[in-house]
Amino acid sequence: MTSEWRSTEGAVVCIGETMAALAPAPSSSLECADDLRVSVAGAESNVAMYLADLGIPVSWLSAVGDDPLGRRVLAEVGAAGVDVSGVRCDPARPTGLLVKEPTGSRTRVHYYRGNSAASAMGPDVLDDDRLRSASILHLTGVTPALSPSCRSLVATALTVPPADRPYAISFDVNHRPALWPPGTAATVLRDLADRADITFVGLDEARELWDPDLQPADVRALLPHPRLLVVKDGGHSAIAFSDEGVRTVPALDTDVVEPVGAGDAFAAGVLTGLLRGEGMERALRLGHITAASALKVTADHGPLPDNARIEWLLELPASEWAAGAGTSFCG
Repeated sequence: MTSEWRSTEGAVVCIGETMAALAPAPSSSLECADDLRVSVAGAESNVAMYLADLGIPVSWLSAVGDDPLGRRVLAEVGAAGVDVSGVRCDPARPTGLLVKEPTGSRTRVHYYRGNSAASAMGPDVLDDDRLRSASILHLTGVTPALSPSCRSLVATALTVPPADRPYAISFDVNHRPALWPPGTAATVLRDLADRADITFVGLDEARELWDPDLQPADVRALLPHPRLLVVKDGGHSAIAFSDEGVRTVPALDTDVVEPVGAGDAFAAGVLTGLLRGEGMERALRLGHITAASALKVTADHGPLPDNARIEWLLELPASEWAAGAGTSFCG
């Protein structure tokens, strides 16, 4: 099945908002911290940066304000090797901002993105020439929560029949409860997720959205149409449902500094494996390896192991991988 994703050699295109991010040190309280670290944060650009790290040509389409934070976003995403030439600078709306608040093992996020430049995106973004030769279009459930025009963008993309586009559509549910009016996310996200060719969803967010008793097979029953559905069971495993059947690959045992961004990294790893024509086992392993890089840093984007170590991990016998390859993750 994986060879089906190689219908074109074009770049991956990721569409969505990226914000400037402020965060105290991991052990500091936001209320008491004297210093905040500035970085950038956006689900789709996280995927784009990890794809670039893995050698996949990739473009990111979005909008930022014509302001210092917008210029910082463009500089950091572009420095990672992502084509940002299609990002629009809006002179009338600001770049979105988020502030991270560490709270024990979890991180609370405060958003300041109302009326942001990216929230004004609409279906016209899909007219970009980069999509005419793309291999994959990657979208997430964050974008339709930003505004009616953003929801229309995602819905329009997902209504284009496969025969009328050169690319597969990848969709990560990426449920952000703070962005949705109460009672609206479950129906919208299920509908969008079921229209994609490749869908990623966390078991925890599926349970939060649709049913607290869901098991991975139940998620597949709710989302029967994607050619590939990947259910991420936290730090335990990832389960892929496709025409090849069901494949489960355990996660790496990794010390977690901060979980934000790990799901985006995982998606980038899996998409890279698919584009390379790897088997499903190796694609899921590459997802776990890439996710572990994000778990080890406070920023959304962390450094990958070198190519030799990645290849070593990918080649491990299944018994050795499951027994704790993560203990050798960083060499």
